[in-house]
Amino acid sequence: MRVLIVGGGGREHTLAWKLAQSPFLSRLYCAPGNAGIAALAECIDLSPVDIDGLCQFALKEKIDLTVVGPEAPLAAGLADRFRGAGLKVFGPGRSGARLESSKVWAKDRMRRWGIPTADFAVFSEYGAAARHLEQHYVNKPVVVKADGLAAGKGVVVAPESAAAEKALRQIMIEKAFGAAGEQVLLEECLFGEELSVLAITDGRELVMLPSAQDHKAIGEGDRGPNTGGMGAYAPAPLLTAELARKVERAVFRPFLAGLRAEGIDYRGVIYAGLMISDREIDLLEFNVRFGDPETQALLPLLRSDLLPLLLATAEGRLEQALSSLDIQWREASAACVVLASDGYPGPYKSGKVIHGLVQGDPPAAGGTGAEEGLALFHAGTAFDRSGRIVTAGGRVLGVTAWAQELPEALQKAYRAVEQIKFEGCYYRRDIGHRALKR
Repeated sequence: MRVLIVGGGGREHTLAWKLAQSPFLSRLYCAPGNAGIAALAECIDLSPVDIDGLCQFALKEKIDLTVVGPEAPLAAGLADRFRGAGLKVFGPGRSGARLESSKVWAKDRMRRWGIPTADFAVFSEYGAAARHLEQHYVNKPVVVKADGLAAGKGVVVAPESAAAEKALRQIMIEKAFGAAGEQVLLEECLFGEELSVLAITDGRELVMLPSAQDHKAIGEGDRGPNTGGMGAYAPAPLLTAELARKVERAVFRPFLAGLRAEGIDYRGVIYAGLMISDREIDLLEFNVRFGDPETQALLPLLRSDLLPLLLATAEGRLEQALSSLDIQWREASAACVVLASDGYPGPYKSGKVIHGLVQGDPPAAGGTGAEEGLALFHAGTAFDRSGRIVTAGGRVLGVTAWAQELPEALQKAYRAVEQIKFEGCYYRRDIGHRALKR
């Protein structure tokens, strides 16, 4: 099979790494890719949101399956365009992608479909939002959310109304996230422990993946502004078998029923960001693609071939295919530690030479050596004119390790992290702290 991956971050490198192991794969492309992906796939100089260019490329190269990594091309209608051209694509159409591209639309669907979620109010005018804060959240925590896509940074958990008002001003007046902040949600702040549960679905049936926990905050102890994710581990011990059944019953099955009721064609991944408190669950958000960096911790745990699963989903025959797919997971734990550029999630400098990488190691996907149970996924890297690998993003690398127990996986990952150097390298040293406390 000839496969095209759309995107160029750590999630896409992980997908490329896993798909490259499939005996059914004959040719792998990635648009635009990065310096790590280049060891596994032919990188194509096309933007993920160049829908026309990507479609023309897929038709010309007779691509059998396109796997879409980031949310922006899905929100822009890539899957609709590809399917209209007779191409198979793993990723929801524009209507399904609204579950991530519009938080207002998503919250309305959660309420309509009977999925437990926090109370909220929607505003398109700053004054009305500020008055609502004064009336309902004086000396109370509140969550402020920009409606549209903001690269994982459009959510502020404010401890009280003054901090919330500052966030409102940044979003609605200073336009920190541009058009994404034309509408804002003010949402009840829930307490508990966050959990990520992903499922692969063709809109009629689904396969739940092991749970994961992301670390959104830039600082250790979960302090500071939110990022796209500074690390993750899987599975999360918080999700017991009993709680997993509850998540399927309360979140995923109503989600599937809602899709059918509204005639939404959804073939891809659905990511449920959950808050768990006293065995109760609330849905914080839907994402319509593989999580990043959750994917870096999840896919190394998958023993079986990913490609047939994605193809069956794209073709809308997941239920029929499940008996023959024989999906198997390692009885192990995995941890991913993200190495970021100093200044992220704010302004940062790129072009810093990365030292300590060993290229050409299949187990490490261009990583830190051939140690078993270790992989290095490139998130924001590029080649300079001399052919050296340099930083090219806020999140630069994700070091993933897996072992029978999480403490061993974390130790292995951090040993590898210590071998990698670049100017301004920053990473959290407490990935997995919640699980370790358990």
